[in-house]
This record gives sequence, C-alpha cells and structure tokens, in this order.
Amino acid sequence: MAKSSKEISDKALEAVRLARQSGTVRKGVNEVTKSVERGLASLVVMAEDVEPEEILMHIPKLCDQKKIVYSYVPTKMDLGKAVGINVPCSAVAIEKAGEGEAAIKSITGMTTGKSTESKPEQPKKEAAPKEHKEKKAPAHAPAAPAAPATPEA
Repeated sequence: MAKSSKEISDKALEAVRLARQSGTVRKGVNEVTKSVERGLASLVVMAEDVEPEEILMHIPKLCDQKKIVYSYVPTKMDLGKAVGINVPCSAVAIEKAGEGEAAIKSITGMTTGKSTESKPEQPKKEAAPKEHKEKKAPAHAPAAPAAPATPEA
C-alpha cells in the first residue's frame, strides 16, 4: 500500500477526531464503501496495516470514481482511537465534517496539490441538441421464389 506522509496522516487523524465530535463519521470497511458509493463521504481515511490488503483495495478506486479525497494513516489502532472506539478500525468515512472542515480542506490541498480556496463555479455549457436523422426503412425486396415442390410418388 502507498505510504502516507506523517503530516498528511496527522491531519487526517485530526479531521477524524473533530468530525467525530461535531459531525458524522462512518466506521468500518462496509459502512465506508456504502458512504462512498452513495456519494456522502467528503474524506475517507484508511489504515496501512490492514491484512490482507484486498479488504481495502476497492475503496481507492471508488473514491477516484466519485472524486472523493482519501488518505492513509499508519495503524488501525490509531484510526480506532481517533474515531473514539477502543478497537482497531480499518477505514473511516467523514460524511459531515463539522469542525473538521478546515482540516479536510488542508488535506485536500496537500493530496491534490491544488489550492484550498474555493473557486466560483463556471456555468456549464448546455449541449446542443442532436439532430435526429430519420432512418429510411429498406424497400421490401420481392420475396425469393419458393423452391419447386418435389413430386411425390
């Protein structure tokens, strides 16, 4: 699995702690998967020490498809403590950031390399209506002559 930098993982754990206190978080691989598929997550944090790795393999691909930022932290135990449980946790999705919004924007800026300032949305161009070309039905060809009947004896 890709190793995360210490700064990003610390920010991710901070965002999880703040969101747990004032927002909404989903804990566990199954809940994270559902949150990402539904487009509710704003940040996904996964542990690097998950064994076997296949348990988490689908989440980064889903996040890329849904354009959701994701990050890694070194251990499941750190992630579990950050989310407020006394057991290891493989993945966490932040749905409503609450006070963790600034930390999420900071992580987004670090991981994507883009500025965290919000830019005004450009109006979307409407697609020009496509012209329908009428398909002409093929002219019916005359039926092929029937095979000659065989004389019966």
